[in-house]
Amino acid sequence: MSDSQPKIIVTEDGSHTIYLKNINETYHSFHGAWQESNHVFITSGLEHLLNTGNPPTINLLEIGFGTGLNAILTVQKLLGKSNVVNYHSLEPFPLDPELIENLNYTNYLKNEQEKQLFKTIHTSTWHKSVPITGNFTLHKQKITLQNYQPDRSFELIYFDAFAPSKQSELWTYQIIKKVTGFLTQGGILVTYCARGQFKRDLLALELQVETLPGPPGKKEMVRATKN
Repeated sequence: MSDSQPKIIVTEDGSHTIYLKNINETYHSFHGAWQESNHVFITSGLEHLLNTGNPPTINLLEIGFGTGLNAILTVQKLLGKSNVVNYHSLEPFPLDPELIENLNYTNYLKNEQEKQLFKTIHTSTWHKSVPITGNFTLHKQKITLQNYQPDRSFELIYFDAFAPSKQSELWTYQIIKKVTGFLTQGGILVTYCARGQFKRDLLALELQVETLPGPPGKKEMVRATKN
């Protein structure tokens, strides 16, 4: 593997993430990939939605499929629940399957069923709705956010693009306007980013903005609700 190719590194909670040397960026926090995804997207996003509105069906959009960590954590949270999630995920540059196979996320899953589900998430066909469990359907698309036009609105958005300093084109006012326009009334967007300009843009778009405690190693994160 050349220095320019993605490589696996170990974060502080022991879980893996991917490092891209060409932009000096990781897919997750150095302080812990597993705990960051759980805190930002599951606890502050999915669980919040289930605890407040508890919609029977949730259309969910993820910006950045990456390692599939957010997807398997979502599946895990839904096991034993009646809520149905239609999970749409955008990833213009999918990771090599061999790299995925070497991630240690299965060490953090509870049983063989969950481990198999993680594999199924990654082997599922792109550009097609694939049932992963009885209440979770996955639709992965190799497409940029700029070119994406959904066929539905979303109750929940995981905004997991690279940081504004690395992928500034996905944090412009026009892109934030486009993405928040996908939300249903009362729909929420969660992200690890708490940059001032980002929050001002959300407020200008008349969303309710909450600055929440961030995951370990990060002071703050954001949850925005469409009024």
